[in-house]
Amino acid sequence: MTASRQIRFWLIGAAAAGLLVWLLRDMLLPFVAGLAIAYFLNPLTDRIEKLVRSRTLATVILVIIATLVGVGLLLAIAPLVSDQLATLARKLPEYTTRLYARLLPLLQTLQERFGIDAAGAKDFESVLAARAGDALRFVGAVLGSVVTSGFALVNLLALLFLTPVIAFYLMRDWPKLVATVDGYLPRAHADTIRGLMRDANTAVAGYVRGQATVCLVLAFYYGTALALVGLDFGLIIGIIIGLISFIPYVGSFTGGVLAIGMALAQFPPDWLSVGKVVAVFAVGQFLEGNVLAPKLVGDSIGIHPVWLMFALLAGGTLFGFVGLLLSVPVAAVAGVLVRFALREYRDSAYYRGTTERVLLDTDHP
Repeated sequence: MTASRQIRFWLIGAAAAGLLVWLLRDMLLPFVAGLAIAYFLNPLTDRIEKLVRSRTLATVILVIIATLVGVGLLLAIAPLVSDQLATLARKLPEYTTRLYARLLPLLQTLQERFGIDAAGAKDFESVLAARAGDALRFVGAVLGSVVTSGFALVNLLALLFLTPVIAFYLMRDWPKLVATVDGYLPRAHADTIRGLMRDANTAVAGYVRGQATVCLVLAFYYGTALALVGLDFGLIIGIIIGLISFIPYVGSFTGGVLAIGMALAQFPPDWLSVGKVVAVFAVGQFLEGNVLAPKLVGDSIGIHPVWLMFALLAGGTLFGFVGLLLSVPVAAVAGVLVRFALREYRDSAYYRGTTERVLLDTDHP
């Protein structure tokens, strides 16, 4: 088979796989979640297997422990989270109005300083109020449809009951799956593909496992700290901040707006409490940027934050929540392939303008 036919074959296969994922995106969540859990826990499964001398027993022990921990956490925080969510949905218009009233003097000061006419400011306020109302109605409609949708209920039940089963079988059979995939690699390029997959595994494992740990630590920190300083809905806001912190810059900005905006709506004229919320958020950002992320994540993924945000947005737009889960691993693998292609290009006659092939410094470890 010629090189052009091989390239055409793999491109058609990749396009077919992408189309299949897009068509089945609404039912893939339990499988993707199970794969993520199995991938995340596989190193721990390997360690337990060395102690008990059985892959199946090691998987059973780990699944039982993970299930008990997950159920315990769910039972501990689910009542508080559901109560805060219901109260927040009911009081959100009131808090929005209160925050707008407190920011109005600042808006008027800016209006006078920059010479904005009163009629234009009034029009802007009317439009802003209308858009805020539309946004609240839209969020309410989306939440209502998610809760009442029969298909969403089926997905939720599938996620709760199928994900542990899928994760169990994947963890138990992980070495067999790897060996099977390796057996189907084209023999002429098997060593090259194995090297690429090792690089991709290093990038994905370093980012996914590290970033998941960062998100969990931040969710615990923000939820506990914001609740202790007395912020209304501090627990749910802290959990949201922690969970969205995997999005570079956007997660931090959104978390700051949520926490500080709620503090401005609740506490003034008690500005000391507002300062406490700001301090909690500042400490969290310092820990994330200078302690957690460098130690647990580092530069393992090798992708610029802008491209990472693009991958997250593109994955979410095309494939929904499943796309969000897959976007970072796909971006990591794509980054490995692109760097390999660039090395091959620089070592080719197309780049050098000669028929000689040389060994570049980048080829050395």
